[in-house]
Amino acid sequence: MLLAPAEDPEIQSVFSWLRKLPVADIYTDSIRNSIDYVLDGSRTGRFDLLSPEVHPGERASVGAKLEYEVLRNFALPKKKPLDTEISGVPVDIKATAGNNWAIPSEAHCQLCLCTQIQLKKNRHRTWLVRAHRSWLYRGKGNNDGKRGLAVHAREHWSIPLYDWAPLPVNPLRYLSDEVAQQVLADKPGQVERLLIMFRALEGKVIPRNTLLTVARSHDPMRRVRDVKRAAAAEGLTLFCGRDAMAARGISLQPGEWIAIRDNAAESTSPTHTDAD
Repeated sequence: MLLAPAEDPEIQSVFSWLRKLPVADIYTDSIRNSIDYVLDGSRTGRFDLLSPEVHPGERASVGAKLEYEVLRNFALPKKKPLDTEISGVPVDIKATAGNNWAIPSEAHCQLCLCTQIQLKKNRHRTWLVRAHRSWLYRGKGNNDGKRGLAVHAREHWSIPLYDWAPLPVNPLRYLSDEVAQQVLADKPGQVERLLIMFRALEGKVIPRNTLLTVARSHDPMRRVRDVKRAAAAEGLTLFCGRDAMAARGISLQPGEWIAIRDNAAESTSPTHTDAD
């Protein structure tokens, strides 16, 4: 009888494969992409998954989307009998925004990647766990035969892949209600809405999806010259990508922007909107 994960050759094989990768960073990107997909900000104007405007069913669908984001970002195949296969071992991918996971019958006794997302605290963590039937809550489970994972199994029969990792906060959440309404209003036009946003979020890094939400366009910076010109008129300089890195040494990811006031540009450090 196996008494610890160290005695499980399959869990050790999968863990050995994963430990070579920046797992926390990959999961952070995957979760953020899944949330952005569900919010669909460019069409709905939504930017907060906990908003009353988001149906509970939509929040629950983040986990389903996350499965495909994890497969894509880890370059893993979609492969039966579970979600994927790592080092020749079947692995199921599960996520919860609560305290437990719904383990389907086909994943009983199998290896699972179990991710916990705490939306209010903007953080997440993931375990590699053997979901043995004896470690699942007793009973028939729900109508699909899914059963929750016992706390004991998570604590004693799993390998934490990383400690709590921060989830980036959509910078629109830092706006007051009044400014948020202006930024997301139908009028004025795209240039003015973006200008209001950059003005209110001076010094904060603005990711591409935030631009999509405000501009409500798949090409939000199509009129970037107009936005830059309007910003410059009030002392704000907009930077992105290589331009920012060359001019100020500011590190931005592809698609990210930042507005810096000219008289503070030399001394201001950018603020990434990650959770503390």
